Amino acid sequence: MTIVARLLATAALISLSTAGVARTAVAPPDAKALEQAFDAQISSTDQLAWLKDMSSAPNHVGSPHDRANAEMQLALFKQWGWDARIETFQVLYPTPLSTTLELVAPERVMLGGQEPAVAEDASTANLQGALPPYVAYQGDGDVTAPVVYVNYGMPDDYDALAARGITVKGKIVLARYGGGWRGLKPKLAQEHGAVGCLIYSDPVDDGYGERDPYPHGGGRPETGVQRGSVQDITQYPGDPLTPGVGATAGAKRLTRATAPTILKIPALPISYRDATKIMSRLEGPVIGGRARGGLALAYHWGGTDAVKVHLAVKSDWSLKPLYDVIAVMRGATRPDEWVVRGNHHDGWVFGASDPLTGQVALMSEAKALGALARTGWRPERTIVYASWDGEEPGLLGSTEWVEAHADELVRKAVVYINTDGNGRGFLSAEGSHDLQHFVNAAARDVTDPQTSVSVLDRLRAIVRAGAFAGTERRDVDTVALDAAKSGGDMPIGALGSGSDYSAFLQHLGIPSLNVGFGGEGGGGGSYHSVYDSFYHVTKFDDPGLVYGAVLSKTIGRLVLRAADSPRVPARYGDFATTVARYVSEVKKLAADQREKDRALRDLTRDDVFKLASHPEDPTIAPEGKGVTPLIDMLAIEDASDRLARSAHAADAVLERMPTLAMAAQVRMLALLRDIDQLLLDHAGLPGRPWYRNLIYAPGTLTGYGAKTLPGVREAIEQRRFADATAYVARTAAVLNAYADRLDAVVSVGK
Repeated sequence: MTIVARLLATAALISLSTAGVARTAVAPPDAKALEQAFDAQISSTDQLAWLKDMSSAPNHVGSPHDRANAEMQLALFKQWGWDARIETFQVLYPTPLSTTLELVAPERVMLGGQEPAVAEDASTANLQGALPPYVAYQGDGDVTAPVVYVNYGMPDDYDALAARGITVKGKIVLARYGGGWRGLKPKLAQEHGAVGCLIYSDPVDDGYGERDPYPHGGGRPETGVQRGSVQDITQYPGDPLTPGVGATAGAKRLTRATAPTILKIPALPISYRDATKIMSRLEGPVIGGRARGGLALAYHWGGTDAVKVHLAVKSDWSLKPLYDVIAVMRGATRPDEWVVRGNHHDGWVFGASDPLTGQVALMSEAKALGALARTGWRPERTIVYASWDGEEPGLLGSTEWVEAHADELVRKAVVYINTDGNGRGFLSAEGSHDLQHFVNAAARDVTDPQTSVSVLDRLRAIVRAGAFAGTERRDVDTVALDAAKSGGDMPIGALGSGSDYSAFLQHLGIPSLNVGFGGEGGGGGSYHSVYDSFYHVTKFDDPGLVYGAVLSKTIGRLVLRAADSPRVPARYGDFATTVARYVSEVKKLAADQREKDRALRDLTRDDVFKLASHPEDPTIAPEGKGVTPLIDMLAIEDASDRLARSAHAADAVLERMPTLAMAAQVRMLALLRDIDQLLLDHAGLPGRPWYRNLIYAPGTLTGYGAKTLPGVREAIEQRRFADATAYVARTAAVLNAYADRLDAVVSVGK
């Protein structure tokens, strides 16, 4: 999904604050001068040089170049005046010793293997030390079986197969990327009895359906393969053997057999050229509608012995080192309050776009902050810059660091600011909604290099233009479009998973942001492939790294303002209004599901599905699951209403906080210091206690995608109605605790 599409989609999930709080500049005049001095130090030329060097060789976890990149950054941080060190963790990270994929019936055809070099891109011929296409944390095995095409391999796709009497038990499934997170495809296949899983990038989703293939354009070529992790991060991220504790040398570890986030069946990613060789031979009814992709052939479900594949994967399951680079600039007056900023430095191959475009932006910021410090400026709060290792396999470096330092972080960290890969175009931001205005204020003060307006105004423009063209969802209209028209704050999205904020926000309750630019570059098709190279980035993704500099200036403002403001600039009415939206959504979810259950019961009774079944593609009625009961939502509705009153009152008091007595200000700041941690339930979410935030979590069936009010929402979706009732109460409790704290702030400020 492009940055713009993701922004428009996530905007539908949140709402604007209606608080009557004046929009005032976060930064006073002296701070603006400091920010201008910061901007003067940001250099795209620096970023290009670092990117070329850091992406010059494969830098997956455990590779020599991955360590060299960490040591190079360590030396630079020290040169720029930071107190820097490398923290090392030992994690289970499987790397393939051998991979085999071949069509064995109706004829023998060898498939798989490394992507071929591209003449225009010298990096693609420099594959010494590169690993072949693979997915980490699949289960090793050697199987030969018939193939079943399962579309995106999501739950509704298995419902479609069941309606046709097609089973994947004992079969190898062929799924296309999209529709849900990568790791769910082999997980669901395993749960349905499959013995193996292949995942390919369909060109309608990731190839010539979107843009010209590489090297003519930035799209995925027919030989491109998307690597990735299939670790079940919906249970917990990080090292599979050390959930909840840092993976230090002496840590107590699970065994590979008992680690629940490691899959049991073998899986491989493949190109759409190889997928064509399998798909073109499958038999059965012709597939139409949403299950048909963009290959130039008729799609069939398969499943017969006519088409068989041999799939084998063998891996090295040893512990491997992670190298987290941690740099600290001690605060002058609040050294025990930390502003933490991170990006990761490991990639699947060269990793030029993902993650190094974001990493070199972080390095620009660190260099600029070091230059400011040499002029005599010191931040009020301590600033911690982190270059994480092992993000790609499962957020390893950040999670292990957070788990190892959890006690200190809950006492000291006031905000975490994350980036990942970056591109050209429009601002995208997700995060804790009390920071929504904070992001908007920074975006208003950064100039877009293509248009000379602010990046915030440019974002408003694309939303309005998209609305006129009809390219965005209708439910976005009343949120992002109204904000764009009125000149108000643009909504930010909710955080699920997929990058290094997860342990901060969802495990420790530290308010977090994830920020980037994109939507205009011609790239995207290089994602997690050998073609994610310096040439690809500078030709298609962000020529000249112009938006790398814009990212640095945007994040730099967030860091400086968080470090130097009396409090991290939060507006609690934005959070309250967003929660109210989420409560309305879960109420509607339950009502809509109940109505659909009743409709299915009536349609089945009237033999509608039998009468409508196509003779060439016969289907049966979906399995009835009963009728969703009425779920009493009163407790969470009342808590949301109370939160809104408390939040708007607190915002009003905080606007005049500088006029209050110093003792009152100190008390108010102390009350707000850890308020977001009140959103945690220490029992966690059902079946996955590592995730403790009851407002934001990755979905068990979305992975990267966020589930808001997850304890309630997913319990309804998954028909765990006792859990739904329990988590209405639990979620109401954390919202009331949050409101209690805001009420205490108001009392102090009276």
